[in-house]
Amino acid sequence: MKVISIREPFATLIKDGIKTVETRSWKTNYRGKIYIHSCIAKNKIRDSVKHLIKSDLKYGYILCSADLVDCVYMDNEYIEKVKKENYDNYLCGIYEVGRYGWVLENIEILSQPIKAKGQLGIWNYNKS
Repeated sequence: MKVISIREPFATLIKDGIKTVETRSWKTNYRGKIYIHSCIAKNKIRDSVKHLIKSDLKYGYILCSADLVDCVYMDNEYIEKVKKENYDNYLCGIYEVGRYGWVLENIEILSQPIKAKGQLGIWNYNKS
């Protein structure tokens, strides 16, 4: 299964259905099921998203799956649309012209998170 590693608290915010667009500097042509992995590295959590965190953060685990249904090039119109329609989602990303919004749907929490190291880019998880 394809996997994307995302820093906390953003992986957990996806798991909890608060963040439905992952913002990236690069586009992907991949569409389909993808695991959401929380990076091992711990960062300072931005004050603007602290109030959105409702679950304990887990570092170094595959937390959920989602359907990656679109990869949208960000222009001013798209950024304003996200800001207006889902401000919490807007707070959870880096919305700048020239970046990409990876649209996630059908988020399914794993009954048991999977311990994993993670990698850059989209990577493959194979049960060993």
